[in-house]
Amino acid sequence: MTGAWDFELFSLSGVSVTLGSLLKLVVLLAALFWLAGWVRRLTISRVLRRTDLDLGTRQAVGAVVRYLVLLVGVAIILQNAGLDLAALGIVAGAVSVGVGFGLQNVVSNFVSGVIIMLERPIKVGDRVLLSDIEGEVREIGARRTTVVANDNIAILVPNQRFIVENVTNLMTTGSAVRLRLPVGAAPERDPDEVRRVLLDAAAQQPGVLAEPPPSVLRPTLAPGALAFELTVWHDPAHTLRQVLTSELNQRIDALLRRA
Repeated sequence: MTGAWDFELFSLSGVSVTLGSLLKLVVLLAALFWLAGWVRRLTISRVLRRTDLDLGTRQAVGAVVRYLVLLVGVAIILQNAGLDLAALGIVAGAVSVGVGFGLQNVVSNFVSGVIIMLERPIKVGDRVLLSDIEGEVREIGARRTTVVANDNIAILVPNQRFIVENVTNLMTTGSAVRLRLPVGAAPERDPDEVRRVLLDAAAQQPGVLAEPPPSVLRPTLAPGALAFELTVWHDPAHTLRQVLTSELNQRIDALLRRA
């Protein structure tokens, strides 16, 4: 049995790699990944919880700590295994060729994830709008970000999209945001009456803030219809834009018919 464990599989940098040493290396790497995850959870839930940092910042710091533990741990394990890290340059060169051909998206998403964690253009708890995706950021990982949409569906978005595409963060300023609602009316309607109805609808609608106050604009003077734009302010943390838009449209339609 001892002879089986000492069976040489291959030689790397002048070091004989046996079945036993390879199994030991796999066990040590598995233990390292478990240790890195445990350190990350400990950093987030115990160490940083006593500070004033929000959850998103704690998770970002925890992720960076995990990467550092993995980097140092892999170097220590390889050195103890007798492998010369300088001699692994050839292997690194081969890996870089593979990255250039097939793993460039993986590396790009990983680097984008590090940028997001450090610069924090978005953080956990933010409500974002990315192309046709709108929802709350629940987790920022190394390669993807989890966004829970309004339908309570978790969408895994590659981190690269948050770097190269236009992203609307509805909660960056931490204050109210404005909703613009175009409204059309028949040309025979009294503009002052329509303006009054729009302001009444905004005043009666739950979720619309009183300050800043709602306003009614005339963006164009179309010959075939009266064009208005109702602007209201709301808190994106408590009110969904789609729901608020739908309820305002229904209320405006009902009040215009009643008038």
